[in-house]
Amino acid sequence: MSGTTPSGWRALGKMAVLAAGLVAGGLLLRALGAAPGTAWVDAYVRDEGLLGEAVFVLVAALATAVGVPRQSVAFLGGYAFGVVVGSALALAAQLLGCALAYLWARAVGRGWAERRLNGRFGPRLRPLVETLRANPFSAALALRLLPVGNNLALNLLAGLSGIAAMPFFAASALGYLPQTVIFALLGKGVRVDGTWQMALAVGLFAVSAALGLWLLRRHRAG
Repeated sequence: MSGTTPSGWRALGKMAVLAAGLVAGGLLLRALGAAPGTAWVDAYVRDEGLLGEAVFVLVAALATAVGVPRQSVAFLGGYAFGVVVGSALALAAQLLGCALAYLWARAVGRGWAERRLNGRFGPRLRPLVETLRANPFSAALALRLLPVGNNLALNLLAGLSGIAAMPFFAASALGYLPQTVIFALLGKGVRVDGTWQMALAVGLFAVSAALGLWLLRRHRAG
């Protein structure tokens, strides 16, 4: 890969490790026949019709709003409802959780954030904040597509910094989608012993990570 910088190789190495971990985790969960949260899903969500779907979306939204990894929500969505419906419901929950965290931070923390950006945290956070303010859709999309980073931290940072809401939410929806489908495939694969779902999940993971890295490098070059 000509022209790849040392930091680029490090990022590719991290993604390779994450992909290997994804495979190992999926195989381990399939061997165990269970995963964290599946007992709750079996008791209150699966085979409960619209009520189960509503309970899943509301509980998962609150969970992601306070920092539960969105990949866990997608996994349980795939486990409970299958890939298509599970991905759709998980994505709805993730977006609702994103909006809750963003709006809470925007309502209570704008003044505090500005003071910190002008203080000791400014040199580290201001470049990211300025990039998000200038390009809320494309910058947020790049960060969402990467398999690293903290979903809650980005939601709060966006709200605290007054980043435009609609482009940020639209980019989040689009950026959430690949990993949501990936982990819904894993959840479905664990439940039905589907090796092909796990293989497809790893392939989508690689494509999503590469696209996110490419977008991020474009922003850095700009």
